[in-house]
Amino acid sequence: MAFVAVRGIVKSYTVGGRALIVLRDLDLHVDRGEMVAIVGASGVGKSTLLHLVGGLDRVDAGDIAIGDAQVTAMADGDLVAFRNREVGFVFQFHHLLPEFSALENAEMPMRIARLPVAEARPRAEDLLKRVGLGERLTHRPAMLSGGEQQRVAVARALVMHPAVLLADEPTGDLDEATAEALHGLLREMHRNFGLTSIIATHNPRLAAACDRVLRLQEGRLVPA
Repeated sequence: MAFVAVRGIVKSYTVGGRALIVLRDLDLHVDRGEMVAIVGASGVGKSTLLHLVGGLDRVDAGDIAIGDAQVTAMADGDLVAFRNREVGFVFQFHHLLPEFSALENAEMPMRIARLPVAEARPRAEDLLKRVGLGERLTHRPAMLSGGEQQRVAVARALVMHPAVLLADEPTGDLDEATAEALHGLLREMHRNFGLTSIIATHNPRLAAACDRVLRLQEGRLVPA
């Protein structure tokens, strides 16, 4: 049985007074421990799909399950708690809080979950060291390179030990060499943390490194 099970989802938006259907009766099944790439043209709905799987947005129809949790059936408060605990997000733009240090940014999901500082601080420090930022703990985002900022974002995504990692164009804002280094980091974290990962990307090298590649076109997923 698939660990991430997406069945018959539909999602539309109102544009200029008309309904624009982005996803049409879409199915997606990802096994536990699998790393799946989603490719497709810009604007086709890759980000929308990840937002729905991760509970950042709601479907119009269909259902989504992660493990035994019925994501689409959750009340808003339960969904927020589930998302913070079980789903890690990495976006194209790191969305770090500029007034906080790398360590404080990495700790943020644990602060939201109200974990004790004595537990949160060592866990965040350890993750930042594992992503190669042990010497940058007190640096604010403006003092970090683009690749370093994205590594902080990866640490933040993993600090709650989530079951699922969703990455939306994680290397899209990086130069080729930095992107390649981040590819390796994502693969390493996927293995080491026993993650189930879904990655939306335009980067053919990152997609090729995944277990399976699917293309999103005309609102549905097909083998790439």
